[in-house]
Amino acid sequence: MASERRFFVGGNWKMNGTTETINGIITFLTDGSLTATQTEVVVSPPAVYLQYVRQKLPSTISVAAQNCYKEAKGAFTGETSAEMIKDVGGEWVILGHSERRHKFGETDQLIGEKVAHALKTGLKIIACIGELLSEREEGKTAEVVFRQMKAIADNVADWNSVVIAYEPVWAIGTGKTATPAQAQEVHHQLRDWLTHNVSSDVSGKTRIIYGGSVSAANAQELALQPDVDGFLVGGASLKSDFVKIVQARST
Repeated sequence: MASERRFFVGGNWKMNGTTETINGIITFLTDGSLTATQTEVVVSPPAVYLQYVRQKLPSTISVAAQNCYKEAKGAFTGETSAEMIKDVGGEWVILGHSERRHKFGETDQLIGEKVAHALKTGLKIIACIGELLSEREEGKTAEVVFRQMKAIADNVADWNSVVIAYEPVWAIGTGKTATPAQAQEVHHQLRDWLTHNVSSDVSGKTRIIYGGSVSAANAQELALQPDVDGFLVGGASLKSDFVKIVQARST
């Protein structure tokens, strides 16, 4: 079944980029290196550059927003709606990223509500889950990610529009990466959770990707794991080595 799941690599640019530097990223994404790739590629620029990036990239590379709110419109200063993302050509949205959870206080409930609205609007979602270092050290990894998964799963009607990103918080931007065995262990547990709490069909088809200091140096070894279906890449997605990460399973 793993072979039936199309490898997926997302690039989360976070709060980085200017028109000049984004033009540089667009150059290495469109120089021909990815022409033959079978990997699904999605990049996520800051909201103010979403339309610009969508217009510059070929349709073979999708564009995601980094967040959206649970309502279509209204008095929500500073927020972006799923409808707005679609209006400027965005196809995906990242929801539940640990930086939204831990720096901006987003709860499981709010993330679930965002998931429901984004899917209803027609966006596809990259739903993020992951444990803190303290939670891993206390042996609570499964408990935490299962709780986060339930809040997401309770709001999903169409799993074909969902990619799950397991991102251990202690590995994001720290240079520390979960070992391939650690990543595979949690991904397998998540797939087993889907089997018992959603369906075996959803479990077999849903892509579970890994995020947390993914680089060109470690991507190939991680990609060999049977339940790792791709990556959500942070800082490395701003560099030309991102192409090597996209090609991790085909090289």
